[in-house]
Amino acid sequence: MKSLLKSVTALAGVAVAGSALAADLPRRAAPPPVFTPVPVFTWTGFYAGFNAGYGFATEDNNRATIVGVGPATGLVTAPTVIAFPSQRSSDGFVGGGQIGYNYQFTPGSGIVVGLEADAQYVDFGRDRNRFSATGPLAAQQVFNPAGISGLDFFGTVRGRLGYAWDRTLVYATGGFAYGSGGGRDFGLPNTSTDDFKTGWTVGGGVEYALPTDSFLNFFKSSAVTVKVEGLYVNLDRGNSLNGAFAVNNAGAVINTASPGVVVVQAAQTRRDTEFAVVRAGLNYKFGTW
Repeated sequence: MKSLLKSVTALAGVAVAGSALAADLPRRAAPPPVFTPVPVFTWTGFYAGFNAGYGFATEDNNRATIVGVGPATGLVTAPTVIAFPSQRSSDGFVGGGQIGYNYQFTPGSGIVVGLEADAQYVDFGRDRNRFSATGPLAAQQVFNPAGISGLDFFGTVRGRLGYAWDRTLVYATGGFAYGSGGGRDFGLPNTSTDDFKTGWTVGGGVEYALPTDSFLNFFKSSAVTVKVEGLYVNLDRGNSLNGAFAVNNAGAVINTASPGVVVVQAAQTRRDTEFAVVRAGLNYKFGTW
């Protein structure tokens, strides 16, 4: 019995000594918390999207065009008056797509430079050749000699320069513009003006980047941006009034300098095609956060 008590006492002493020794050992330090930095948004990267808006002319010809036509033209058998009513024909829907690249010098807030190209369908000049006549015409086609604007499409290639406050970008833009359409009412005799026209454009806008998990992010891009933009576009038409007026049934082109044609009331020069566009757009950004 005494031996058993001695053994228990000895074991208890060893346990106490072990506990005291463990208390003297250094404790293992807890691992530091993991710091996850919040990503800083940058506008740097490629993007593509689409837009829609409205275009309206800044140089409309609102005067009616009245032309006196005599038998010498082969269009009529008796003197006839043809009237093209006054109208704002360079207004209408604008829509298309764009693609571009931005570079931001300092992520977060800072200067942003970029390049953008776009192509637009336009619905200008639908009624530019509507007219009334006092008698029958022997003509295949009749055109408004005042050269009221018409356009089927246009596009631009522009530089962009702006400043970003995190996800908000304010920018100015400008560069090259091109377009086509309008019909032979703008052409020289025996030609068509559905050919390429060039000019320039300038404007500005504001753009905002939505969160990556926006419901509009159908393509899983790094960001979705929305923008509102205004552009002024000037396409060179020239200033000559030598355009075709009509094509008679024999296929001959009658212009405003032809015998038997008297322009009673019309603008004496054709101005450039000038119009403004206000549009909203949606872009999908791909690339650097």
